[in-house]
Amino acid sequence: MPAPATTASSAESPAGTDRTVLDASDISRALSRISHEILERNKGADGVVLLGIPSRGVPLAERIAERMAAVEGTSVAHGSLDVTLYRDDLRLKPARTLLPTQIPEGGIDDKTVVLVDDVLFSGRTIRAALDALNDVGRPRAVQLAVLVDRGHRELPIRADFVGKNLPTSLVQRVRVHLTGVDAEDAVIIEGAAS
Repeated sequence: MPAPATTASSAESPAGTDRTVLDASDISRALSRISHEILERNKGADGVVLLGIPSRGVPLAERIAERMAAVEGTSVAHGSLDVTLYRDDLRLKPARTLLPTQIPEGGIDDKTVVLVDDVLFSGRTIRAALDALNDVGRPRAVQLAVLVDRGHRELPIRADFVGKNLPTSLVQRVRVHLTGVDAEDAVIIEGAAS
């Protein structure tokens, strides 16, 4: 039997160090808000391409594209951008499986590309994504949408669209669970603040 649903404010693990900070309805509201903000900033969806950064940025980009399409009444171009080979920590971490880069028909040249990721932390993944974009085309502008911004930036990168600012300590981990990849929609902080 599945465990009972938890609320964003009260879920804790038996050890007392993990807590759910966003549940499915919180994530849904955040994605709807991000979708509307993207449409407002860009005066509609014309010329906008959403590129999700694997792994959880891809389903987030798909969900945002669906919401934007529902508002605009037209499909919104979206795809994925694998940044693995552009990371500056390749030699420090175990080998990762390369995931597909899927650029929508029409490419990204002279388009506004919105990079979509689950968590913004040091900024190094986004730096890698900017490098990867150079090999794909030349967008008119690049914007960044993230579900969670947890701070602790190591590079001068900031998100244009944020679902939730979530201050954390460096010893904590932020886990994003999304249906289709995981069993539920949730954002969980693991570990105690120090």
